Amino acid sequence: MMPARRTLALLLQILPLLATASPDPAPRSNGTDFIRASCGETLYPDVCYSSLSTYAGSVQQSPGQLARAAVAVSLARTQKMAAYLADLSRRSAAGPGAEPRPASGALRDCLTNMGDAVSEIRGSLKQLRQLGNISGGGASREGFRFQMSDVQTWMSAALTNEETCTDGFEDVREGAVKSDVCGRAGEVKKVTSNALALVNSYVNKEAP
Repeated sequence: MMPARRTLALLLQILPLLATASPDPAPRSNGTDFIRASCGETLYPDVCYSSLSTYAGSVQQSPGQLARAAVAVSLARTQKMAAYLADLSRRSAAGPGAEPRPASGALRDCLTNMGDAVSEIRGSLKQLRQLGNISGGGASREGFRFQMSDVQTWMSAALTNEETCTDGFEDVREGAVKSDVCGRAGEVKKVTSNALALVNSYVNKEAP
């Protein structure tokens, strides 16, 4: 009976340890909760969370890492949209099925707008990567705000360019091209809007 009692005693000691043991997903869980809470401050929280939750492991609970991830996602989406518009413009301008002039002009203008947005977001991401995480205090806080003001300006300009893209289709008759372009551009705008909101949040938290 003694061996059985010892085994039981050993199990009673081990079980609490097994119950409280937490594998590696804990940091990711913390990062996921942080991203969800941060996305609650944006205009499109569901889009924000779905596009950034995969970065939980690297973001952890860092506003700076989250802002960089958001800007990187915005850049990727805007680049993809610009490539789509370039291809669509080539196809729409050729052959007997070419789009009417208003739609063709709106496409060209939209492509220019998206190209400008790509440049602005790329500049923002480069600046964020150069900054790294700067904890505030004295001159460093002022320097952080000064450099981040460029990021805020560029991201705001990028969002304006994306909005201008869809504004250019207001006088274009309803059709597949208008619906498709405006729908896709609308999703890109949401991601960029969220990125700008998270950049602003980063600035406010790092250098209030």
